[in-house]
Amino acid sequence: MSHKENSSSQTHSAPSLQGRAGGESLGGESVIKVGLLGAAGYTGGELIRLLLNHPEAEIVFANSESNAGNPVADVHEGLLGESDLRFTAEMPFDAVDVLFFCFGHGKSEQFLREHNIPDHVRIIDLAQDFRVISQSGLHDASRQEIKNYELPIMNWIYGLPELNREEIRKARFVANPGCFATAIQLGLLPLAAAGLLTSDISVNAITGSTGAGVKPAATTHFSWRTGNLSIYKPFRHQHLAEIRQSLTQLQPEFSAAIDFIPYRGDFPRGIFCTELVRLNEDSSEDAVADLYRHFYADAAFTHYIDHDIDLKQVVNTNKALVHIEKYENKLLVTSIIDNLLKGASGQALQNMNLMFGLPEDTGLRLKPIAF
Repeated sequence: MSHKENSSSQTHSAPSLQGRAGGESLGGESVIKVGLLGAAGYTGGELIRLLLNHPEAEIVFANSESNAGNPVADVHEGLLGESDLRFTAEMPFDAVDVLFFCFGHGKSEQFLREHNIPDHVRIIDLAQDFRVISQSGLHDASRQEIKNYELPIMNWIYGLPELNREEIRKARFVANPGCFATAIQLGLLPLAAAGLLTSDISVNAITGSTGAGVKPAATTHFSWRTGNLSIYKPFRHQHLAEIRQSLTQLQPEFSAAIDFIPYRGDFPRGIFCTELVRLNEDSSEDAVADLYRHFYADAAFTHYIDHDIDLKQVVNTNKALVHIEKYENKLLVTSIIDNLLKGASGQALQNMNLMFGLPEDTGLRLKPIAF
C-alpha cells in the first residue's frame, strides 16, 4: 500500500516523549498532558470520557468559553460521578503535550491565525479545516480566504490510520477525518489499492442525529426526527473531497463519480453505509474478500466480516466493520462505524496513541451496546 503525506513543502519534526514534564503513568513514564478546546460539544464530551479512562493521559484543561467555571458533568451528564473536572476559559498551552480542537468547521484555521501554539505541542483537529489539499498544495478545505492574518505553513497529515499510519506516528499536526468520510473510505480503500475503482460509485449512508452536533436545529428536534427519514446534501456533501483525495492516493488514475446520498436517521449514533461498485474484471467474491482481509490484516479496529453486519455491533466502540457481497459484476460493500468514536473522538484518540508511541488501542477497548 502506498502512502502520500497530506502536507505542504515545509516539515515540522514531532517532539520526543523524552524530557516532557508531567505526572507519572502506570508504567512509570510521564503521562501525556492533554488540552481540549471546544470541549462542550459531543466530540469534546466523548474525548473527556475516553481520556478519563486512558492509562497514559491526563486532562490539564477543558476549554469552553460559555461554560467556564461549570462542572463538566453539568453539560456531559454521562460523566456524573466520574470526575470533578470543570470547564475553563483559560488555555495554558505551555502545560500540555497535545491539543484536541473540537471546534465547529472553519474555526480551527481562524484560531491558529490568532494564537501562538508552542512548538512542542501537537495538534489533532477534529474539524474539516485541514483535511483537503487544494491544487496549489496548501490546505484550503473551506476555500475561504481569511485576510489580515498569515497562517504558518504546517505539515498536516490526514489522520486515517488505515491509510497513513506511519505518517501519523511522525506527525505534529493531524487532521482527523470526517465521520461519513471514514465509513465510506474504509469500504473502498482495498479496492482502490488494487486499482479496481474504474466506474462510478453509488453510496448511500445513514447517520444518527449526533452527527448534526449538539446545537439544536429543526432536523434534530425529537418530534421531527423520530420515526422519520430524510436526505440532505445529495451529490455535494463536504466529505466527498477528502474521500476522493484518499482514493486517488492509492489509485492515482481514479476519476469516476462518487454519487453519495446521505440520510438522516432517527437514532442517536452510528453510520450504516452501502457502496455499490461495478467491477470490470471477473474476480470471485472470495478473491475480493481476500483483498479486504489482507488490506486490514494489521488494522487495530477495522475488520472484514464474512457475514451480514448491523449497526449495534459497533455503536459505543472505535471499531469499523466491513462486509461484501458480489452479484455478477456488481459488488455491494457494507461498512459501519460509530460516528462519534471511529468517526470522530475515538479515531482522534487512536491518532494520539500513534503520535506518542502507544499501542493504537490504548484506552479504546470498548464494549458495543450489541442489544
